[in-house]
Amino acid sequence: PVGVCCWWLFFPPPSHFFVFFLSPPAPTQQNRGTGLNHRRLQQRVLVAGVAFIPMWVEVAVRFAHLDDVLALFFTTLAVRALVRGKGRTVGIMLALAVDSKPWALAFAALLLALPATQRRNSALWTVGLVAVAWLPFYVTHLNSAAAARFTIANQPASALRWLGVLAPATPWWDRPAQVLLGLGLGALAVLRGRWPAVVLLGADARIALDPSVYTYYSASILLGTLLWDAVGQRRLVPWWSWIALLSLYGSTLLVPSDRVCGLIRLAFAAGSAGYVLLGPEPRRRRTVTKAPSPASPRRDHHPQG
Repeated sequence: PVGVCCWWLFFPPPSHFFVFFLSPPAPTQQNRGTGLNHRRLQQRVLVAGVAFIPMWVEVAVRFAHLDDVLALFFTTLAVRALVRGKGRTVGIMLALAVDSKPWALAFAALLLALPATQRRNSALWTVGLVAVAWLPFYVTHLNSAAAARFTIANQPASALRWLGVLAPATPWWDRPAQVLLGLGLGALAVLRGRWPAVVLLGADARIALDPSVYTYYSASILLGTLLWDAVGQRRLVPWWSWIALLSLYGSTLLVPSDRVCGLIRLAFAAGSAGYVLLGPEPRRRRTVTKAPSPASPRRDHHPQG
């Protein structure tokens, strides 16, 4: 839409998106009633956001991939709506994310985190809006289906090579496997009560199985670590955001070996997925309301006389 393009051109994408994420009370609402210090929460979101900005610059400014920008933007809106309990909005935002970039389908596991009464309606909105956006192309131009089977070179620095896939181009099963693995890991996270990890797990599946290694791919990872550190964790220092930045982005700048870079990508994807799924539960303080002490028996003082 023209309005979205104008918004993207006139406002610096990194700062606009970062300010947007800080302004909604998603982390605050998620941690309400746990005794969390609000100032500490603000500091944690700020430190995690600083790690996120370089990757946002890569995707929004250096490569200028508006489709990826919109996919991450709408995914963040879906998380915001989920925390606020707006099931229909979650479905709409996820549909817009998938319409912008099909790999965002892995984030649809967020629907499972909704209450059972809202889940079906939200899923119908997602499926309906995706169908409205894509069916006209498939119905009027039958060759559109061929676009889903495009192949790219299997680069030497990809984690896919460490998994034994040495084919020179993208295997036919690769794209569906990314989505299915992301959905499966996300569903497992929701079942374990760790839904803030859904975006990170979906992005992990993507970089672990993708044959390409463009730096802007890591923007989805950094969004996932930002959500996990801000909403799913209680530590003051958002370790996973900075580990992701240094290992995925830093390795492309400092490590000359493509094979080692591929190993680092695979190790981060496997390590972060294992931690968020199997790691210790974040400690949450419970706000304890002190029960009023029983009133002392009333004593009537009668004047002596």
